[in-house]
Amino acid sequence: MKLLLGLYSAVHAFMAALFAMTALMLIAIAARVAWTAFTGGLDASAAEAIIEAMGLLAAAVVALQISQTIAEEEVIRDAHISAPTRVRRFLSRFMVVIVVAVAVEALVATFKAREAPSLLLYAAATLCSVGVILAGWGLFVRLNRYAEELEPEAMAEAKREDAKLK
Repeated sequence: MKLLLGLYSAVHAFMAALFAMTALMLIAIAARVAWTAFTGGLDASAAEAIIEAMGLLAAAVVALQISQTIAEEEVIRDAHISAPTRVRRFLSRFMVVIVVAVAVEALVATFKAREAPSLLLYAAATLCSVGVILAGWGLFVRLNRYAEELEPEAMAEAKREDAKLK
């Protein structure tokens, strides 16, 4: 069984590396898009290109954060997501990046909607989805807090696992 768990850790490490490489590629593409916009002249199309580069950077942040989360939770800590505290912490780390990425996408869509008003509904729906995600996440954290109070030993174990990162 230890061999199988070691294999899972190796696969998780490989996935974390792939997410990190994806983030680096997105950063390079965003830099190229921004540089092209900057050298092409500072006009409205350059502003749209720079905002598009921001969207790419937001996606890179998501990929990098997922890479870090996988590496810390599954490889370094070798944590098994079963206790309420561990679930809340894992999902919260993931939700932060998702909320930021969707919010940046809403910003990009809003700027694109200036030239194509038919996209305004998409931008508004994307922005509303940020609110729905935040409300759902807040409800989850609130309800999860009650579950954590029922299992104080899980919180203590999670704190001990945090020592592995120091």
